[in-house]
Amino acid sequence: MPGPVRTHYGGSVKALQGVKGRVEWGERASPACDVGQVRIRVAAAGLNRADLLQRAGLYPPPPGASDILGLEASGVISEVGAGSAWQVGDRVCCLLAGGGMAEDVVVDARHVLPVPEGLSLAEAAALPEVYATAWLNLFQLAGLKPGEKVLLHAGASGVGSAAIQLCKAFGNPCWVSVGSAERLAYCEALGAQGGALRGEDLESLRDFGPFDVILDPVGANYAALNLELAAVDGRWVNIGLMGGRKAELDLALLLGKRVQLIGSTLRSRDEQFKAGLIADLCQHVWPLFAEGRLYPRLERAFPVKDAEAAFEALASNQVSGKLVLVVDENLV
Repeated sequence: MPGPVRTHYGGSVKALQGVKGRVEWGERASPACDVGQVRIRVAAAGLNRADLLQRAGLYPPPPGASDILGLEASGVISEVGAGSAWQVGDRVCCLLAGGGMAEDVVVDARHVLPVPEGLSLAEAAALPEVYATAWLNLFQLAGLKPGEKVLLHAGASGVGSAAIQLCKAFGNPCWVSVGSAERLAYCEALGAQGGALRGEDLESLRDFGPFDVILDPVGANYAALNLELAAVDGRWVNIGLMGGRKAELDLALLLGKRVQLIGSTLRSRDEQFKAGLIADLCQHVWPLFAEGRLYPRLERAFPVKDAEAAFEALASNQVSGKLVLVVDENLV
């Protein structure tokens, strides 16, 4: 049976907030756990670029979402609201619009996933955001079919690492753009066919194209090249603006190739949409962890007292895979 239901919590927790371009670990009120929700005692939380932007004051949370940093977390369920099948003590990870970098977090029970067998809670904290992003954009929005060719910009990132593994698992050859030869080797070890180095030979991607699906977190700087590299009936999914927001495009080429340009975000999606996405992950993706076909790419775990160093490491663009913050060392 599910654990006890409490509608008034009234306590406080330590949580990480972005304050004037830095992070600060301070006291925050802990919300009640209502119908359809669970409370998770947080073991670890994954770092994402959205956290960097929010820390800098450039990416406020969606209306109604917590302003505590953290879009994904792992831990142990400590309280269950009515209507949920989860149980107190379950080891889980979750997708969030905010609030993961705290001692506990209350979340829609439909946005929670079990920790795959054999993985630690630190590893599990590195899964929800990147696999949800990769699955949503490659398979749900772009409709990727077996055998179609994929180009992944920022291939060594957390999302890129997840996307490479998903492409390999579902029979899609993929190529990447990355910042160094070492990161290209990392991507090839994960399953990428090859790629090009940013700032050196990005034009060499023409040798591998055209691509049926392009996943791009860069934006303006790569826009013209993406259109050139896209196959007829290709799908170009833009998920970020690291390289700027304004670009000039040859729309005749867009029309002639019948390219679909898809703009996509995940954080601001509604609760029902995210519930459907998590259910899809649970059915199609999570079993692949148990089979050993997918695995977390955790480069480093930082204790929460070193959060500023973790954020600086992510901002350096030298990370291959994911970073996490360990919130409770007794759990991980």
